[in-house]
Amino acid sequence: MKASEIRELSTEERYRKLTELKESLFNLRFQHETGQLENAQKLKATKRDIARVQTIIQEELDKQVADNH
Repeated sequence: MKASEIRELSTEERYRKLTELKESLFNLRFQHETGQLENAQKLKATKRDIARVQTIIQEELDKQVADNH
């Protein structure tokens, strides 16, 4: 998922996407441990997507704080 796609989402949708990605990461880790995961790169990509969403959420929060001061 690209950062520009994440920025187009509403705040609520970003949090929902973050929850989905964390659930997906949990499932991928479980599959990896049981030897069922065929593409280990999915773990890396999911972690990066989580980081992107969290970064954009934090940027938005920082912007709101700066606007209030």
